[in-house]
This record gives sequence, structure tokens and C-alpha cells, in this order.
Amino acid sequence: MSDHHGDIMQTAAVAAAATTLAAAACGAIERGNPAAPLNAVSHIAWGDTAARRRKVSLKYTGVGVLLNAAAMVSWAAFHHVAFKPAERRSGAVEGLMRGAGTAAIAYVIDYHVLPKRLTPGLEKRLSRWSVFSVYAALAVSLAVGERLAASSRPTSR
Repeated sequence: MSDHHGDIMQTAAVAAAATTLAAAACGAIERGNPAAPLNAVSHIAWGDTAARRRKVSLKYTGVGVLLNAAAMVSWAAFHHVAFKPAERRSGAVEGLMRGAGTAAIAYVIDYHVLPKRLTPGLEKRLSRWSVFSVYAALAVSLAVGERLAASSRPTSR
């Protein structure tokens, strides 16, 4: 079981890095400000004033990054429980399909099931295309994370 926990945490780390970088890059491109979408994520803790913050700060940016990382742990855990990638031998396409499935479910839950206060808040600072890009980064990063986890697992004979 501890191997599965390690796989989840490794996948979550890749997903957190990828989605944070995607949100920051989209913020830089669209708003000239990489911190804005990350600050918006912290609306979960600080309310809507967080989405209006432009500067990098521990309070808004740091909390936004931490909240995103926590979400990525939950989505990586869901991904590993739902698709059991450790039990599958498959190529990149299958991994990307599983990642896309998890990312699609994440989007639906994040924006159509959760109360507004608990949504990621990216839409407060990013276009729909950029929000899609962040979820695409999640899909790819889950596939990469599961591949890295598989390659770091000891092989049994």
C-alpha cells in the first residue's frame, strides 16, 4: 500500500508543478501578471478580494499555490484509485486518456458541483481558453506522473 501512496504523491507533485506553471504562464500572457491567477485560487481562504490582488505575496500567492497543491493530491489520489495505473502496462496514449478522464472529471466537479467559494477561482483572472489550458496541463501531468511513478517502482521477478 505504501507504494501506492508514493505513486500518488509523486504524481501529485508533477501535477501541482504543471498546473501552477500553466496558471502562472497564462496569467503572464493574458494579464501581464503571473501571480494574478494564483492569487485568485486563494479566494477559498480569503474571499473575492484575493482575486483582485496583483502582487506576489505569501498571503495570497503562497496560499493559492498551497491550495492548488492540496487539490492536486486529491486529484492524483482519485486518478490512482479510479484508473489503477500501477496495475496497467500501457503506452503514452493510454496514460494521456486516463489523465484526460481525470482532468475532465476534475473540471466538472470544480466548476459544476462544488460551491462557488470552493472552486479554483481561475476564471476570475483567466479566459476560458486559459482555464482549459490549466486542465490540459493537469491531464498531461497525471500521465507523466503515473509514468514516472511506474519507472521508479522496483520491478518484481
